[in-house]
Amino acid sequence: MTTPAPDPWAGHPGYARMFAPGELTVGLFLPLRPYAGTMDGMRGHTEVVQGADRSGFAAVWVRDVPLADPAFGDVGQVYDPWSALTWLAAHTSRIALATGSVILPLRHPIDLAKQAASLDHLSGGRLVLGVASGDRPAEFPSYGVEHATRGARYRETVEAFRELLGTVGPKARLQGTDLLPKPVHGAIPLLVTGSSQQSPEWIAQHADGRLIYPMATAAPEGPKALGRKIADWRRLVPGEGFRPVATNEWIDLVEDPRHRPTPLRGGFVLRTGTEGLLELLGRWKEAGVNHGALGVQHGRRPAAEVVAQLGEEVVPHFPALAGPAPKAPSW
Repeated sequence: MTTPAPDPWAGHPGYARMFAPGELTVGLFLPLRPYAGTMDGMRGHTEVVQGADRSGFAAVWVRDVPLADPAFGDVGQVYDPWSALTWLAAHTSRIALATGSVILPLRHPIDLAKQAASLDHLSGGRLVLGVASGDRPAEFPSYGVEHATRGARYRETVEAFRELLGTVGPKARLQGTDLLPKPVHGAIPLLVTGSSQQSPEWIAQHADGRLIYPMATAAPEGPKALGRKIADWRRLVPGEGFRPVATNEWIDLVEDPRHRPTPLRGGFVLRTGTEGLLELLGRWKEAGVNHGALGVQHGRRPAAEVVAQLGEEVVPHFPALAGPAPKAPSW
């Protein structure tokens, strides 16, 4: 039997809080409320995330949606992800800071590496980057980028990002200069989102983990199918090393704990009580998922109330993992 390779991220404060073989942790996906024409829905996020940090949520996630496309029907996070996570880094102490996900084809690799390494330092090494190829075609013309080229640009940006941070290859593209700071742990984990226009073989070779769409969640068949998909991909990972998998679900948590999981909006949102949610998380764990990020923005109850309930009734069953403490910021 081949001995699995040691996990190179075991000492990373953010990654180690979220991921370990055979374990599942819970995260919180922002925003707490969808944008409805004013910024009032952004109020109170800081206090809620601080509560999530104290109650054992493993991570807080923000989205990267550069431009609001009215035709898409969802403008996403609104705030720039780097600014939002830097603010949250200054107001929390342990919770991992994750992106779900940065749109690589729309970012210059130097700016991407500079922003990521800066945030990683200011948070003491808590940054985990979900990275995607982009699912909103309307954004690409404004950047002067052809949507059809996003797959190739994605691969090029992953390579350049790691090169610029000094984790792989020569630094020829810097032409005698350097990029500072360097990541706290020496590198920043990249989670490939969906397929990102890449083959499973490429993802197995180059990803530090995956953020996979959850499939159907209201019945056991969905997590089982997800488990088969995860197992098929993990068989492609070189050296049988551990590569974590995260997924997410938008929930409408009701007060009745026994309310059975009910799909809404074509399965985009799951209405459930805490018992059904715990069953889903348990099925995800059995399927090989290592982290489940929960979004509450489409629920009917006050978001702060729902997050507090999750912290009391759900997170203790799937708490953040014990890992290295974040490094004290040097600035």
